[in-house]
Amino acid sequence: MLRPVMAPPPARPTRPNPTLPSRRVALRTGWGLLGGAWLQGRALAQTVAASASSSSPALSYADSPHAAALAARLAQQTGLDAAWIGTQLDQAQFQPVVARLIIPGRPGQRNWRVYRSRFVEPLRIGAGSDFAQEFDVWLRKAESRFGVPRSVIVGILGVETIYGRNMGGFRVLDALATLALDFPAAAPKDRSPYFASQLGDYFLWCRGSGFDPTQVKGSYAGAIGMPQFMPGNILRYALNFEGGTKVDIIHSAADAIGSVGNYLADHGWTAEQPTHFQLQVPSSIAPDTLARLLAPDIVPSFRAQDLQAAGLPLLPQVLDYPGKLAVVQLPNAGAKPDYILGTDNFYVVTRYNHSAFYALAVIELGNAAMAAAQG
Repeated sequence: MLRPVMAPPPARPTRPNPTLPSRRVALRTGWGLLGGAWLQGRALAQTVAASASSSSPALSYADSPHAAALAARLAQQTGLDAAWIGTQLDQAQFQPVVARLIIPGRPGQRNWRVYRSRFVEPLRIGAGSDFAQEFDVWLRKAESRFGVPRSVIVGILGVETIYGRNMGGFRVLDALATLALDFPAAAPKDRSPYFASQLGDYFLWCRGSGFDPTQVKGSYAGAIGMPQFMPGNILRYALNFEGGTKVDIIHSAADAIGSVGNYLADHGWTAEQPTHFQLQVPSSIAPDTLARLLAPDIVPSFRAQDLQAAGLPLLPQVLDYPGKLAVVQLPNAGAKPDYILGTDNFYVVTRYNHSAFYALAVIELGNAAMAAAQG
């Protein structure tokens, strides 16, 4: 059974890691502002919730038979010592805030222009410009090795954590244990097996890299570091790009950059190919034709000639593109939607987050930040 424990005292401040953006950069870009004005949407909610939960009593998984059974299963999964895993789980605490945040909110009207304004905005563009200049050598190294443009990597790190500024305030141990052992019944699908597996991967990463499992902070879902990798993805894709003593996507911007490039390359990124093309859909197109073109969603399914035959006006460079394309609709609530043609590389960006809004925000933020860095 769970038993109440008092939350641990706040950790003492640590000296900034030299691989993170400097205090000068933080102040110039507004990262040093108090009040969290730069946080957007759910990121603010989870940060405030994490702060609130850290000062209130929690429930410990120590002596929980369910936690003991999970420790035995994870020992089989990982090959780690069951007693060591059990000792870690004894220190895990149930976090009701995590259980609430994992439940999807009510669906509302999707609005691309509002979504875009949260990410492609002056603060993130300025922060991205400074990041791109400070870590240019690593961005160029990743571009050369993986074929992924610097702008895309800059865009992902900016959307995910504002270049390491907002990496989450929950103990990853608590988040993953809560979702593995007490996944909320109100959620549409029980994902506790997934989070249990991620908890095992988390223990493997901590044991292999020398991190204390009780000290790492991340998102309410257990995502870690500047690129917000889940533990399984850390094991699969994270790189010691900087050449340090371990893989460290929390403190090393170089490792974060290389790891994002590796992730996208492994998911099929094609060098020197575009991500998307602009598209104007004429009002004269038949509704059933448009519905047919939109049906595959973000999956590239049509040749340029197919789209032209369906009545879509295409830019000359679209006709030269050799691959298949997706007709992607970007709703704007009650206003007229925007459209783009997504390429295979656009689809690859959606493997990071399965959303056309997300992918286009990443691309546009990255482009804006690189233009500012070079201007």
